[in-house]
Amino acid sequence: MSLSRTTGAGAGVSARIRRNPHSLPAYSFVVSLAIVLVTVIAPDYSASADAGIPGDAPSPASTQLFSHEGDYSALLARDGYSVTMRPTAPAVGKPDPGTAQAIAYDLVLARGWDESQYSCLVALWNRESHWNVYAHNPSSGAYGIPQALPGNKMATAGADWATNPRTQIIWGLGYIAARYGTPCGAWEHSEQHHWY
Repeated sequence: MSLSRTTGAGAGVSARIRRNPHSLPAYSFVVSLAIVLVTVIAPDYSASADAGIPGDAPSPASTQLFSHEGDYSALLARDGYSVTMRPTAPAVGKPDPGTAQAIAYDLVLARGWDESQYSCLVALWNRESHWNVYAHNPSSGAYGIPQALPGNKMATAGADWATNPRTQIIWGLGYIAARYGTPCGAWEHSEQHHWY
């Protein structure tokens, strides 16, 4: 970058300003590092800002609040309105035909639930049984894809409950609907308590 100036006597004055070629990359690195460190070091945080007069108690209309509780849910509130953000499972694509997950996909949609509910179900049963129809937990006695406890509860969905993934999935979806409302409700509970 060059600057030049002419004075009254016609003499030119020129100056050259040099920038350090490493300043922008160094600045970018420091900012990126700060963002990463704040995210990693302080995952549990709570902050509030009051727009009122110092010393006065904050009114609900003048308070902004963000609270984060562990890894499970967050409450965002401002001006008397609040939103609770719940954990969501990663989105999954359509399953391979003929698999237990394909059976579940069709049954989830048949119940009127959307693909996000199917994603929650996949995450939940990946955690519970890895979709293994013969999965057995020797310490609790839980059995099958949904890890029914005891396993013979699934006989209400069919006599072939011990070997048929469709029967197990039908029973599991009924259990989830009755107890948690939706697969994402069951997933949220599992995220918080490590069981459903």
